[in-house]
Amino acid sequence: MARQFFVGGNFKLNGSKASIKEIVDRLNAASLSKNTEVVICPPAVYLDYATSLVTAPTVSVGAQNSYTKASGAFTGENSVDMIKDVNAKWVILGHSERRTYFHEDDKIVADKTKFALDSGLGVILCIGETLEEKKAGITLDVVKRQLDAVIAEVKDWTNVVIAYEPVWAIGTGLAATPEDAQEIHASIREYLVAKLGGDVAAATRILYGGSANGANAVTFKDKADVDGFLVGGASLKPEFVDIINSRD
Repeated sequence: MARQFFVGGNFKLNGSKASIKEIVDRLNAASLSKNTEVVICPPAVYLDYATSLVTAPTVSVGAQNSYTKASGAFTGENSVDMIKDVNAKWVILGHSERRTYFHEDDKIVADKTKFALDSGLGVILCIGETLEEKKAGITLDVVKRQLDAVIAEVKDWTNVVIAYEPVWAIGTGLAATPEDAQEIHASIREYLVAKLGGDVAAATRILYGGSANGANAVTFKDKADVDGFLVGGASLKPEFVDIINSRD
């Protein structure tokens, strides 16, 4: 069974009501591939607004973070129940910016992932190595460690999409070549075979998350283990449509 192409748009801490309306209007009006699942992830305060605007049948909305409790005295956190209440369907967890700036370790990411999945959200699970780790030749060790923490907590991977994001390529203009990405994605899938079995590994989508843009997305077209993209800055621009349609 072929894995459905998946393109996520991580707006990060960017946007306004005006800019988000412009982005969603553009997606609603565009001729988007019917074979691509699209998830846009605006800042939390705009989740409700974004879901109210989306009419394109292949586009849904996700959050950029969620907590391990549904409610309570947790000032500033995002509740999975509240995310669902505004009709968002997904959440990004484990992003390198959360791991780096907010000190989220593998266990925290795993706990958040389990809670979100158990509560009915899909999870875009981010893994990847820093430049120092890449130079040290430990890329696979890093991503295996990050995956192991989640594998220990999560038994059903149906609603997990993995995003491999080489941290050294985020916002730097650097990017892994399609061949580099295919090699690491294939290694990740082999690891999933060993840990979760062939069926789960074959069904799990693995996205590339390192500075994908309208110009380079099409160059990944023939890479068997690259099942889509988690897009940062380019998701705010018209070229996001080109990335969504890059497999057609």
